[in-house]
Amino acid sequence: MSPIEPEAADTPPEPGTADLLPVVAPQLRELRRSASLTLEAAARAAGLSAAHLSRLETGQRQPSLPMLLALARIYGTTVSELLGERVAERDAIVRAADMEPTAAGGWTYWQAGSPGRGMQALRVHVPYGSQGDIVRVHPGEEWLHVLQGRLRLRLGDTTQILAPGDSAHFDSLTPHRIAAADQAGADLLFVHTLLQSPAAALCLGPATAHPTLGEMS
Repeated sequence: MSPIEPEAADTPPEPGTADLLPVVAPQLRELRRSASLTLEAAARAAGLSAAHLSRLETGQRQPSLPMLLALARIYGTTVSELLGERVAERDAIVRAADMEPTAAGGWTYWQAGSPGRGMQALRVHVPYGSQGDIVRVHPGEEWLHVLQGRLRLRLGDTTQILAPGDSAHFDSLTPHRIAAADQAGADLLFVHTLLQSPAAALCLGPATAHPTLGEMS
């Protein structure tokens, strides 16, 4: 497998992220050892050279989002843990009364799962004419299920109309856009695996919108 980044392409950490490196580097090393993987074996599985992974573990290189996602899968953990974040114990149950609506970008959504998980679940209302012209491409997977109304989903060069009861599951690197097909809008359940972390700027840059909806379809 070809390395994700050329071994010789060593560059200093980007401005504003250097303070995170002391946390990321030891986490990478500790999780690799907990997974009983040698440096060479982990690097090979991630598509990196052993020298490149060594530099990540010693804080000499800044990990990119694709690297973090690959290493999280190999070590059986989440990107949040790789970043050294510790989330308080979460209740497995989310009650309807505790779901506060939040509006952003014309959409309204309700958290339907605990924050800080590897997946994030939302209940979403998509009004007609809102964000329908925005094409999204980002790492991760998305699953959605239409509850009410009809949804227009464009994946690559193909457009589908989803009716209540229909679902879609796709790779988020496929260019996609979502819009309500009818004037009444559409309601759906939405689950995605995009990085949900206060330290997202490490990989994605400063957020310009709500940290969830700013990267949603």
